[in-house]
Amino acid sequence: MDCAATILRRAVIVAFVACTALAPVRSDCADVDMARILAPTGHLRAGLYPGTPTSVLPDGTDNPRGVGYTIGKEMARQLHVDYAPVVFPRNAEVLEAVKSGAVDVAFTNASPARAKNMDFGPVYLEIELGYLVPDGSPLSDIGDVDATGRKVGVTAGSTSDATLGRELKNATLVRAPTLKDATNMLASHQIDAFATNKATLFEMTEQVPGSRVLDGRWGEERHAIAIPKGREAGLDFLRSFTAHIRSSGLVSAAADRAGLKGVVAPGK
Repeated sequence: MDCAATILRRAVIVAFVACTALAPVRSDCADVDMARILAPTGHLRAGLYPGTPTSVLPDGTDNPRGVGYTIGKEMARQLHVDYAPVVFPRNAEVLEAVKSGAVDVAFTNASPARAKNMDFGPVYLEIELGYLVPDGSPLSDIGDVDATGRKVGVTAGSTSDATLGRELKNATLVRAPTLKDATNMLASHQIDAFATNKATLFEMTEQVPGSRVLDGRWGEERHAIAIPKGREAGLDFLRSFTAHIRSSGLVSAAADRAGLKGVVAPGK
């Protein structure tokens, strides 16, 4: 055997031994590497916020409803790490946690502004954006909202905040710290309408008797898995994982279980 062949054979042996040492309970060394990239603490810390079926709806059980919660649980299973959901009061705090690396993944609208601070996998869910109005409101469709004297609520730091802050020409934007605050503001008629994705709006109707979601939409949210910058090596996994959760029916099943409405139909 010549010198080059001997060196190559030794390199293969070293690589094999290293892989075995890294993954004593797994057969694929790539699984270990991917877990180290996407869940470096050994736990998949998933950033979530309550009050919307797109994220999590806490119910006091070990398996709460919510598309984000369910996706995170499956992702941890495929990475062979523990699942560690971290629930924040507001989505803005989830986004900040992704940016700082305090959480490993989040499930949120993949807007261009957010892509500056985090990386996204492919879209797994598209949801209409709309308005919720309180009992007795004279508003009948979304075209009635942007009028002088109207007060439109948004969650501070949300996509709706950024977008409607630019697009509303006559109505006044009112920022609520949390969805719970927004619900109270709508019920007490402090605002004339509240804007966000329709999945959340339909969930809020249960808390505000007589409220209704207006027909039409003023935009769409495209939800995708977000990871902190610097973990780009995990994007191939996110692409294949997203394809799996869509084709397997996991996303649609989680959406149905959470009672999620306002999903954009394919081709629309």
